[in-house]
Amino acid sequence: MGIVCARIDKGAIRVKYEVINRGDQVSAELATKFHQLAADEQLIHDPVEPDIVVSIGGDGTLLNAFHQYIDRIDHTAFVGIHTGHLGFYADWKPEELSDLVRCMGRETSLEDKIVKYPLAHVQITNEQDTQSFLALNECTLRGFESTLVAQLRVNDEDFEMFRGDGICISTPSGSTAYNKSLNGALIHPSLETIQIAEIASINNRVYRTLGSSMVLPRHHHCDIYPRAGRNIVLTVDHLNVDIGNFRSIRCQVAERKVRFVRFRPFPFWNRVKEAFIGDLLE
Repeated sequence: MGIVCARIDKGAIRVKYEVINRGDQVSAELATKFHQLAADEQLIHDPVEPDIVVSIGGDGTLLNAFHQYIDRIDHTAFVGIHTGHLGFYADWKPEELSDLVRCMGRETSLEDKIVKYPLAHVQITNEQDTQSFLALNECTLRGFESTLVAQLRVNDEDFEMFRGDGICISTPSGSTAYNKSLNGALIHPSLETIQIAEIASINNRVYRTLGSSMVLPRHHHCDIYPRAGRNIVLTVDHLNVDIGNFRSIRCQVAERKVRFVRFRPFPFWNRVKEAFIGDLLE
């Protein structure tokens, strides 16, 4: 049985949309079909100022869409159709394509269907200037062909001298991604936090780190000062960031949030169960 969206012609808005697909044959065909169905529902194709960006592929496709429209996240919402394994951002199935288009075409108020998730704000200071980035999933800092050595300060107080492969700073929605493989906690996205997890830290009689991830609330920040002269690799989500010889990184919960449109409920813990546990019962 398909998703039921009430037919309300009077007062229905004409939603502006864009479609971004993974580029494989299945996703491309679904994108073509989406445009056809959208025309029938009188949706407006507007790749410049869309109300909704439809991602067809997987979570990686939605990450691409997020960064492509990062300057419009206060006005544009995202929705995902997955063409592979169930994703945390892409929760519609290909066979539900017409249901999604129908819901978009018969909506009277998008704001009633919007949920907002926290983002991580990463500020990088180098010898010349300061650059800022937003991460939907995580930011990672790694040593290149050498151990990462970095001083961590929390709320302007010395915390630890880290030695290891790297550091991962994740959002609540990104806590189910790389952070989980580092034994970090899964954080519900209604909580405005960032999580800092160690990547293969060195702990022995000489060197000591916390040895577990830590969760910082909205009003806290963490500064990371890599040891000078070391080559560092920095990524924001799936993007490699070339920042030259930088001095410090400040990470904290961002003021801005990402917006997702939900035409039906799909609770976070249900997503966690489906992705990692399935239907296995004792």
